[in-house]
Amino acid sequence: MKRVQFSSPYLPYLFLAPQMAIIFVFFYWPSVQAIQSSFYLEDPFGFGSTFVGLSNYSDALGSAQYQAIARFTVVFTALVTFLSLGIGMLLAVKADAVLKGSAAYKTLLIWVYAIAPPVAGLMGMMFFDQHIGPLVKFAALFGWDMKVGLNYNDTAIAMIIVSVWKQIPYNFIFILSGLQSIPASVREAAAIDCRSGTRRFWTMTLPLLAPTAFFLLVINMTYALFDTFGVIDVMVKDKAANNPITLVYKVYMDGFRGNDLGGSSAQSVILMIVVFVLTIFQFRFIERRVHYN
Repeated sequence: MKRVQFSSPYLPYLFLAPQMAIIFVFFYWPSVQAIQSSFYLEDPFGFGSTFVGLSNYSDALGSAQYQAIARFTVVFTALVTFLSLGIGMLLAVKADAVLKGSAAYKTLLIWVYAIAPPVAGLMGMMFFDQHIGPLVKFAALFGWDMKVGLNYNDTAIAMIIVSVWKQIPYNFIFILSGLQSIPASVREAAAIDCRSGTRRFWTMTLPLLAPTAFFLLVINMTYALFDTFGVIDVMVKDKAANNPITLVYKVYMDGFRGNDLGGSSAQSVILMIVVFVLTIFQFRFIERRVHYN
């Protein structure tokens, strides 16, 4: 492999400087500020702060409300990740088998990804509207009186459905690309060895999709933890006390609406540590089962 030669030893650092500046300004600096603020009781008007040590952390972790939100966040993240990946993979497998009209079929499935999360939440509220929502009317056929925004469980189910619907196209795009990259000779050999399509999928297709599936696993968990903020913000209708919310939304509620900057910073640091530990677990244990060759 030929090494790239630069006219000056400082030129590579010059090329890296803009990106490093962006990372520092929008990631490292806010992180340091959040860690520092988490040890203080901040005045909401910015007139001063009082050092309280780990009190913000103990208050958050010892709160029954925070623990309940943490449990819901775990369930919400697991369901959104599993359903988004599962449905996206199912649609990709079906789209890969379509011979006629495949371009239109794939385009219709991908369109949803162009919708911003707040818009997806607004559309979800229209579908689950108490008076005109078609999904509410459909649930009524089975005797289910859905009250999204008023009933905790109904709102949770609606949030999960909308979040999954928003993320399916992203998974569909990557999984379909992975399926189409499998050589035709491998498919033909697998068809000769095994007549069952289901068995071929588990023994040949899924192992070859393992790198893509692992990447999407990380992306979907990140999406469920953070990028669903817009969906949740619209669907709870400013009534977070009566509706399910995730940890990232509680950080927003306490910091920007409750003016508890110290407590909000402590919660953000806790969430940061959880994501860091989860990422290490994924790459240390799950990635070992992924083969890239």
